Amino acid sequence: MLIGELAARTGVSARSLRHYEEQGLLAPGRGSGGYRRYAESDVVRVLRIRAMVRAGVGTATVRRYLGCVRDGADGARLEMCPGLRAELDAVAGRLDAREAEVRETRGRLERLVGDG
Repeated sequence: MLIGELAARTGVSARSLRHYEEQGLLAPGRGSGGYRRYAESDVVRVLRIRAMVRAGVGTATVRRYLGCVRDGADGARLEMCPGLRAELDAVAGRLDAREAEVRETRGRLERLVGDG
């Protein structure tokens, strides 16, 4: 299938698909006109990549641990491959730090509004 069909079937933009290719996450074949040609298996692969990226995992980490993703009735889930727990803990730590920053900013804003 061509990039447009893969994009439509996965809900991932063609631009993102090209980015995934640049990051070594996808390796489409090329047709006679040089167009990217994707296999049916790429649909599942893209959905797995998307699930990890949406969960806050960067593409370098996705590349290392994409083989740890399994599909279940409730969607994609990760098996704990060696090293993956530390990567996920780092993502969670970054989220915790951002949440603390938002709480602090909200508090400053409330104090500022309360002073007016």
